[in-house]
Amino acid sequence: MTPDQHRAAASDLLQAERSGQQIGLLSRRFPDMTMDDAYAVQSALMAAKREAGRKVIGWKIGLTSRAMQSALGIDIPDSGVLFDDMVFANGGTVPAGRFIQPRIEAEIAFVMKAPIAGDTVTRDQVIAATDHVAPALEILDTRILRKDPETGRARTVMDTISDNAANAGIVLGTARHGVEAFDLRWVGAITRRDGTVEETGLGAGVLDDPVQSVVWLARRMAHYGQRIEPGQIILSGSFIRPIECPPGSHVQADFGAFGNVDIRFA
Repeated sequence: MTPDQHRAAASDLLQAERSGQQIGLLSRRFPDMTMDDAYAVQSALMAAKREAGRKVIGWKIGLTSRAMQSALGIDIPDSGVLFDDMVFANGGTVPAGRFIQPRIEAEIAFVMKAPIAGDTVTRDQVIAATDHVAPALEILDTRILRKDPETGRARTVMDTISDNAANAGIVLGTARHGVEAFDLRWVGAITRRDGTVEETGLGAGVLDDPVQSVVWLARRMAHYGQRIEPGQIILSGSFIRPIECPPGSHVQADFGAFGNVDIRFA
């Protein structure tokens, strides 16, 4: 893909977000697109949002579980950008029509106190740079069709990365913990929709260790000349399958001693 094609694809994604009308698969429009192309589309999207006044507040990591990687036929995670207009209050309500096809994932969030950069970042460096961890929900949305209506082909990781890793919103719980206060591999959640348990999982589902997920992100960002900044929020990856959230849904994630998070959809 050319730089002009990267910008055009990003523009189409932004229009889909504004209009609520999904676009076709970029992987079909550009069959030879690479992962670098996908991140270039994401970067063009990020630049456009910044020009519109949005602020970057962090990053999300996706496709950290083996189940999700197998579903897309890849063996590495992906990442996306968190913006200031994506934050929803714990216990709050997402306005009607804000998203196209919202889904929820339960995650452990890292809030950083020091920058992290470089392709040799270690687990100890991530721990030293973390201010605290907290329970969180990520709201997913997709500005790209999940399946091509003509061929029946599902979207690929190229589509997902281009679409800001399907990122749409974040809900942080009020509990705050030191990064070593819990063995994060054993931090889990019972996630309910409208009072019914939909999913359960443990932090170990995230690359066997959510800290290692942040290590992966820092190293990936170094490849694209980026770094994690102080104060940024890092969503380390979901340890449950996405839960569909049609209008009227109420999602609650009970992390036990780690805390609770909930959000409603009008």
